[in-house]
Amino acid sequence: MAGLACATWLHRAGRQVLVLEAADAVGGRVRTDLTPEGFRLDRGFQVLLTEYPEARRIFDYGALDLKAFKSGAVIRLADGRETTLQNPLQRPLAAFSALASPIGTLTDKLRILSLVRHVAKYSPDELLARPATDTLTFLRRYGWSETMIDSFFRPFFGGVFLDRSLGTASNFFEFVFQQFVRGAAVVPARGMQQLPEQLAARLPAGTVRLNTRVARVEGQIVQLENGETLTAAAVVLAVDGSVPAALLPGRALPENGAIAGARRTTCTYFATPAGSPAPGHRNGLLRLNAHPTQLAHNVVFPAEVAPAYAPAGRQLISVSTHGEHGLTEADLTRRLREELLAWFGPQVLAWEHLRTYPIVNALPEYAAGQPVQLPLRLADNLYRCGDWSSYPSLNAALATGRQVAEELLNC
Repeated sequence: MAGLACATWLHRAGRQVLVLEAADAVGGRVRTDLTPEGFRLDRGFQVLLTEYPEARRIFDYGALDLKAFKSGAVIRLADGRETTLQNPLQRPLAAFSALASPIGTLTDKLRILSLVRHVAKYSPDELLARPATDTLTFLRRYGWSETMIDSFFRPFFGGVFLDRSLGTASNFFEFVFQQFVRGAAVVPARGMQQLPEQLAARLPAGTVRLNTRVARVEGQIVQLENGETLTAAAVVLAVDGSVPAALLPGRALPENGAIAGARRTTCTYFATPAGSPAPGHRNGLLRLNAHPTQLAHNVVFPAEVAPAYAPAGRQLISVSTHGEHGLTEADLTRRLREELLAWFGPQVLAWEHLRTYPIVNALPEYAAGQPVQLPLRLADNLYRCGDWSSYPSLNAALATGRQVAEELLNC
């Protein structure tokens, strides 16, 4: 996404660009597979937050035909009870009804309203620039009870960060909280891969070369694995994690240029038999699990929001498991089915397992004290972009791509 954003802005300014993509399609971590039966499987549960500043700047939302999840969640508490929260961040006092919701105290719910007002005072960039601790410490200092933290913040924001320990930097938490308050969580009608495909379609024919793997970069010379050599006025590395070091043998990254570790997730897809009832009752709500030891951390029914995600008469179930679980695919599938049986009843036994996606480098870690952005310029005419050089989000990927393009245009 970062590389496509960079190429988009350079092309708009009249510069010639070439995008080298090692995979068989554009998108990087934003990919969607279409099965022979007609299911659209995003590689890991993902959403677009509509108020992301960079997304609003670069995407044509109308052409994407965005489908919104309802603001809220059904939370399965550690004792097996369920509670439904409608608009918990946009209308906190209504959602966290003091009488109806077992999550937290009235004071806890008033603090949600206080935080809503707090983040409203800042721009997204100002929130990201604020002093930070880890999110858990921030929540405790703000005064929320442990019940509120364990029953709401861990399952909800732990799923966003892929970090149920809430060790992610609090300035990023404030930024994400603001995005949920201001906008909606959506998916394009035909899957998340519509995002990179929209950007790629704006580039001239032949600009994107798929199945093209780079072996190394030396100055302005790019050596491909097939032996081909390319020379460019400038080279931009829009890659994940530690890849820049692998492509730049013998070159030291700039000071403060180290890449953070990665958070992992596993996405398991099931499908209902033809004609079976909609397991999510078509209410468009995310299901969250507050139980600290279970594997089904969140459950989503994408086709109940965006019907093109599943063939007619069937429903798709996306189950996310965050972190390292050490199970084989068969054992994980069995364990998830056992847990989901308690949630949704005997119908789970008839669900077909479609596919499991283990995503090792799903998101970069972002800890307190980490710079909001690492240096994007690595050397003369050599740059990098992507959320691995900033904070873990699509917004950061798009922003760093634009910033590198602007630097190149100003040279």
